[in-house]
Amino acid sequence: MSDLASIFLLSLLAMFTPTLLAAVTVMMLLPNPKKLMLGYLLGAYLTSISLGLLIVFSLHGSASVETSKQTLGPGEDIVVGLLALLVAFVLGTDRDARLRERRRRRQEAKQAGGEPKESWPERMIGRGSARLTFVAGILLTLPGVSYLTALDRMAKLDASVAATAALVVAFCLIQQLLLEVPLLGYAFAPEKTQDRVTRFRAWLGRNGRRAGVILAAAIGALLVLRGVIALLA
Repeated sequence: MSDLASIFLLSLLAMFTPTLLAAVTVMMLLPNPKKLMLGYLLGAYLTSISLGLLIVFSLHGSASVETSKQTLGPGEDIVVGLLALLVAFVLGTDRDARLRERRRRRQEAKQAGGEPKESWPERMIGRGSARLTFVAGILLTLPGVSYLTALDRMAKLDASVAATAALVVAFCLIQQLLLEVPLLGYAFAPEKTQDRVTRFRAWLGRNGRRAGVILAAAIGALLVLRGVIALLA
């Protein structure tokens, strides 16, 4: 496999991170998802592109890159993946029934006392603050193994400065497709996109638990598989 093909595959793998999947799902369920996703996307661009260019042109081969690879190694993927599979098991077997009942009682007590139903993060994001999601995009777009491996391969291509910078930008654009695709839908087909988002909310309201089991199981399996492949590579 050529280096360019492997970089492309790594960008697709970097797209399916638990943080990004969770952020997109939450923002799709809140008012003004377009504004929230745009803020998050700009923050993610700022972190991923600037950090990528810095690593490729200034820090390649230094201790900071090696440290990042050790800190964000395959063992972390496997541990997080197993935790996600455990969540899928708990949800799928209804073992959290007691917890849900206690939460329902607390919620009823709060409503009776006039306290707001939503948690404070939901209330803040639900205000439609693109600034908040912009900061979240900056803070939550952390370099992972796929990202760092791709940057390492880009630096070894010995391409021109312009070509290398273009590769970094292209990688970061592909990495954020889960945000870019719905935003493009809002730009070119706003009514159809809004209708699909509304139907997604209704569907999730009916099938939220089953969707949570499937999503947690898929993320867990993906992370475990990625960690095992990295260990064997």
